[in-house]
Amino acid sequence: MTSEPTPMEGEPLIRPSTTDHPLYESVVEACRTVYDPEIPVNIFDLGLIYTIAINPDSEVQLTMTLTAPGCPVAGEMPGWVAEAIEPIPGVKSVDVNLTWEPPWGMEMMSDEARLELGFM
Repeated sequence: MTSEPTPMEGEPLIRPSTTDHPLYESVVEACRTVYDPEIPVNIFDLGLIYTIAINPDSEVQLTMTLTAPGCPVAGEMPGWVAEAIEPIPGVKSVDVNLTWEPPWGMEMMSDEARLELGFM
């Protein structure tokens, strides 16, 4: 099993997203169309999308996690996300990377997701 490099001190565990790119909101909306089959909330509001990086050539690199390493759709979910983003006009390519660091926790859910699941 390969391990990811340990972040340098002061380096964020989750890299910031490219929120100022014109395609950012469209990519977020595409992520909101993908659902974890076991939880009735989209993966963006669940907090499973860690980073949406979009370079000047409109190539999207997305870092995400799953609720648990043993998730039954672990092999399929990155493909579902890529398939949701690829049709967006202007997107040149999509690369979805799965990470387990930091581990997902319920505190990563949006208020909407907490409300939907009865945690608020």
